[in-house]
Amino acid sequence: MLWKGRRQSDNVEDRRGVTGRRVALGGGLGALAVTIIVLLLGGNPEEVMQNLQAPQASGQEQSRPLTAEEKELGEFVGVILADTEDVWRQVLRQEGMAYREPKLVLFSQATDSACGFAHSATGPFYCSGDEKVYIDLDFFQEMQQKLGARGDFAWAYVIAHEVGHHVQNLLGIMEQAQEKQQGSSQQDANRLMVRLELQADFLAGVWAHHAQRLKGLLEPGDIEEGLNAAAAVGDDRIMKREQGVVVPDAFTHGTSEQRVRWFTLGFKTGDMRQGDTFAAPEL
Repeated sequence: MLWKGRRQSDNVEDRRGVTGRRVALGGGLGALAVTIIVLLLGGNPEEVMQNLQAPQASGQEQSRPLTAEEKELGEFVGVILADTEDVWRQVLRQEGMAYREPKLVLFSQATDSACGFAHSATGPFYCSGDEKVYIDLDFFQEMQQKLGARGDFAWAYVIAHEVGHHVQNLLGIMEQAQEKQQGSSQQDANRLMVRLELQADFLAGVWAHHAQRLKGLLEPGDIEEGLNAAAAVGDDRIMKREQGVVVPDAFTHGTSEQRVRWFTLGFKTGDMRQGDTFAAPEL
């Protein structure tokens, strides 16, 4: 990607290098949701749940200097977030809406959020309670080593996907999905979650379409990196690798084929109106 030397967002909150931060427990991340996320990322859910049940001692905050590699990665995140701001400001303006920019929190190991305990094992996530995206950048290394998803555009895809959830929140889609999940069976709730996640993949593709049109940031092979990342985080592929068995009723993000297909549709069309996964008879 051609990202160096471009504008960085002012909405990055860098908590890396800070230790001893008190972690606030409780909130929107339920035990089942955390367990599923950890399973998908190859972590140990029992270990995470023990942490959820036992609050950390507050301790005194200490900081350490960031390495040159950490600084560069933080700059990369700032540039990609700025690109999402530029794209969604323009796209939503065409729909008669103003874009409210989210914050992006970089952290190491654990931190607090309006949705409760944020641990590196939960992976990147968006919290509608404070309109912030949370990422432990060690996840990018996990993508390469465990998922085989390499390249800077694969990282950009992750950021764009989480910002896609913010767009869903602004449009009221996230709230509608959560209301439908209440009182639903676990299987039906999972199916709604899949549609929500696939739409975020579609919106990541819409971002890539307009970012390329506005800034020409893509290099040969970048889209392939994004497609590989989308496929790598498919429920079927992760379950097969981590558990040896695929359980479709437990899907929460969609198959590799579905994630690639919806991202591709967003990238090819750039038309957010074509991404209504909730109305699609077949995903």
